[in-house]
Amino acid sequence: MKSFDIPEIYKSNLITTIKQVRRAKDKLKKDFSPTELDFGNVKILLSRHFGFCYGVENAVEIAYKTLEDNPGSSIFLLSEMIHNPEVNADLLSRGVKFLMDTKGQKLIDFESLEKDDIVIVPAFGTTIELQNELSKKGINPYKYDTTCPFVEKVWNRAAQIGERGYTIVLHGKPDHEETRATFSHSKENTPTIVVKDMADAQKLAAYIRKEKSKEEFHREFEGKFSENFNPETDLDRIGVVNQTTMLASETQAIADYLKSEIISFRKISELESQAYFANTRDTLCYATNDNQEATQALMLTDADAAIIVGGYSSSNTTHLVELLEQKMPSYFIRNADSLLSLSHVEGFDIHSKSVISDYTFLSKLENPVIALTCGASCPDSIFEDVLVKLLSFYGISEESISEKINLMQ
Repeated sequence: MKSFDIPEIYKSNLITTIKQVRRAKDKLKKDFSPTELDFGNVKILLSRHFGFCYGVENAVEIAYKTLEDNPGSSIFLLSEMIHNPEVNADLLSRGVKFLMDTKGQKLIDFESLEKDDIVIVPAFGTTIELQNELSKKGINPYKYDTTCPFVEKVWNRAAQIGERGYTIVLHGKPDHEETRATFSHSKENTPTIVVKDMADAQKLAAYIRKEKSKEEFHREFEGKFSENFNPETDLDRIGVVNQTTMLASETQAIADYLKSEIISFRKISELESQAYFANTRDTLCYATNDNQEATQALMLTDADAAIIVGGYSSSNTTHLVELLEQKMPSYFIRNADSLLSLSHVEGFDIHSKSVISDYTFLSKLENPVIALTCGASCPDSIFEDVLVKLLSFYGISEESISEKINLMQ
C-alpha cells in the first residue's frame, strides 16, 4: 500500500514500532487479537488496528504539501480537514481558514473568494452543489481535492447501480459531511434516501410493503430524500450503500433486513431477489472494518476498562465507543490532557453529547487490564502521549515502555 509523507508532529516512534511488528507477523491481517504490554502492576491491551487510515493520511499529505508549495497564497479548507481538533488547530495556526463548519453553515461568504485562492476539499468529500459554486468563482474544486478514495468508491458504486435502475438507500448520519456529499452525488443518477439506523430502515420497509401512503412518507422522511422521490415506485428496486465511518455490521444488518422484506413481500427466492436488490457489500471501507473487528477482539478480553482516543465529533471513533461500552466501562477522551489522574478523567459522553468529569474506579483496582484504542483520525503522537501518561500513573517510565516495545521485535 502507498506510504504518505506525514508531518513529524503526528508521528510516534513507539507506535510505529508496534504497528511494524504486528504487520510483519500478520501480513494478511487475519489476527485481530490485541497487542499486550504487560508491566506486572498493569496490563495494556492495544487494539490491533487504530490511528490514521489511508484516506486520512492522503488528506493530511495533500493539505500540508499544498501549504508548502503555495507560500503567501490565500488557502481555505472547505470545512474541517478531518474530525481531529489538533490537526485542524495546527492548520489554522498556519494561516488556513475554514469556509464552512461541519454542519455546512458558511463561515466566510463565497463571494469574497478570488479565482487565485486555493480551496482544499476535505477527506469527507463535498457536494456537487458546492463544487459548482466554487467553479463559478473560477476555482477548480478538484485541484486540491483530498476526498478519501474509499468515499469515492461508494459514489462510483452508487452511480453504477443507479444507472441499472436501482434506488440508493444510504446508511448514514444525515447531517454528516460525508453523507451530505454521497447523497448529493448519488441523487444525480438515481432516487436516493438516507436512513440513519435500523429504526429508519424498519420505517422504510412499510413503504416497500406498500402499507403506507406517499403523504406519510414525506412526513416521516422529510429532508432525507431526493427531489421527486416517489415511494410508490422508487422502492421497488434498491441497493444499500453507507457513510464509510458507520458500523459496518449495522450497514450489513440494514441491507439484510431490507432484502428479506423484499423477498417476503414479493414471495420470491433468494436468487430472484437480485432483480430487486443490488449487492453492495463491496462498498464497506476496509479501514472501518479492520478497526471495528479489532475493537470487537478487545471486547473478548478480560479488560477492566477501555480508553478510546479521538475527536469528539469523529463518527468512526464514536462507533468504537459504542461497541466497547457494551462490554466494559469506556472513557472517550480527546488527548492526554483528559487524563487528570487514575481516579479522574474528563471525557465525552456520546449519549448526552457533552464533556463530563468521570471519577473512575481504576485507582481502586489491583493490576488492572486496560484496553486502549483510537479513531482513524487520531495521530500516533497523540495516542503515544495517552499511553505514556496513563502508564506514568503506575510508575512506569517512557524508557521502560520503549524497552518493552523493543523486545517485541
